[in-house]
Amino acid sequence: MKKEELRIIFMGTPDFAVPSLQRLLDSGYNVVAVITAPDKPAGRGKKITFSAVKQRAIQLNLPILQPEKLKDDDFIKQLKSFRANLQIVVAFRMLPEIVWEMPEFGTFNLHASLLPQYRGAAPINHAIINGEKETGLTTFFLDKEIDTGAIIKQVSMQIENDETAEQLHDRMMVEGASLIIDTLDLLLTGNASVQEQNKFIDSELILKKAPKINKEDCRINWEKDGKQVVDFIRGLSSYPAAFFEFVSASGDIVYLKIFKSHFEKSEHTYKNGVLVSDGTTYIKVSVADGFIFLDELQQAGKKRIDVRSFLRGNNFTGNWVTKK
Repeated sequence: MKKEELRIIFMGTPDFAVPSLQRLLDSGYNVVAVITAPDKPAGRGKKITFSAVKQRAIQLNLPILQPEKLKDDDFIKQLKSFRANLQIVVAFRMLPEIVWEMPEFGTFNLHASLLPQYRGAAPINHAIINGEKETGLTTFFLDKEIDTGAIIKQVSMQIENDETAEQLHDRMMVEGASLIIDTLDLLLTGNASVQEQNKFIDSELILKKAPKINKEDCRINWEKDGKQVVDFIRGLSSYPAAFFEFVSASGDIVYLKIFKSHFEKSEHTYKNGVLVSDGTTYIKVSVADGFIFLDELQQAGKKRIDVRSFLRGNNFTGNWVTKK
């Protein structure tokens, strides 16, 4: 089959999926429809906003479906009407079997890890939080259990020492689009070497998970050593962002998100989780093996700024204890 004859339905919602959709069209593939999330109100004014994928699909003049429920009879009928041979999923939601098994060539997904490691909704975040030096991208066919289907192709990527989840996300977004095209080319030429994930798993392999990250999961634990804390902050920057609270001199609870930090190893006599500042150039927090310096931060209701700008706008000299 020629690429022009292959009828593809693309499913995705956020920015991460947009380059993949664009590359499909630029590479001459026939995308017959796009499935994305329903429009929703956002911001203080609750203005209705479109997903990033919908915005691009409109620019590309592609048919768009936005089902509330993926098992809805009307949606299933619409989906069948496009007579797709293949479906491609990039950062969408979990599909019911009636949807992913519909095309004759199946449905494949782009996942931001080297499966079977880091199955789940937040593989980029968890890889950095765990201090990994290497991660990657995987295309695989959907199956009944989430992120367990047969692997089509993988590509490895190094994680830089100070790289944040946002930075890795943006690199993977571009590399993932290339992997989508490489995967399609392999499938069309019959050169794909599809392998079940069980072949990569043995009794000695520890599988690391990547579950969805909730707000309370982002609270910084100052009992961990310095590198672990910095990796935690990197792995949640810039969204949803690591945070902590402390008690101010006036007795108020102050909430801070941290986007950038660095660790300096040193001996000290502070308990873990004490904020120390000279009031003009730095804020650092004590951990067992040294101090975490807070380089970029955001107080609740204010903008993200560097630490010197923060200190210019706040009377912040002395020591405070973080709230657990």
